Amino acid sequence: MSPRLAIKLNALALYAICGVLIAAFYFQIALQELPCPLCLLQRVGFIALAFGPILTLRYGPRPSHYGYTIVAALVGAAIAMRQVLIHIAPGDPGYGSALLGYHFYTWAFVCFCAAILASAAMLVFDRQFEQTNAEPGIGLFEKAAVWLVIALALLNAVGVLIECGFGACPADPVRYELLQPAP
Repeated sequence: MSPRLAIKLNALALYAICGVLIAAFYFQIALQELPCPLCLLQRVGFIALAFGPILTLRYGPRPSHYGYTIVAALVGAAIAMRQVLIHIAPGDPGYGSALLGYHFYTWAFVCFCAAILASAAMLVFDRQFEQTNAEPGIGLFEKAAVWLVIALALLNAVGVLIECGFGACPADPVRYELLQPAP
């Protein structure tokens, strides 16, 4: 695999991460499902997952970038699995909506595991790590992916501030603390 192809695949990974974050925002805003603290931590996990691909776009493919992605995915998978285990008891309705029969924290676990597998698979292709005199450079497609991740990370930070205020987030949020203060 050439360094150029590796860069394109890393940009696609960023768009996939953005898709997950956009879907989370859709359910939060359109369906008025406020994310719980573990849900918010999973979003942080997806944002952390973007660091490896962003580093690859900036500095070219390096094994350490895939290593960062794997570590972020392991932490994100652990957070998602914790929430899965909280709601695994028979008769527990789970938290939030389900998509194709599974709640979002289950899908988050699947996505984090897929990121681990994809990063490990990318490590197999040694040719992308060969030094060349020409920098691969990035185009508009790649730059847009990076800026979209940054925008979604900032939106998440603002959303958490509005939802939780300046205190700890409630375990089962029912209102936006800064918009609808407690009576």
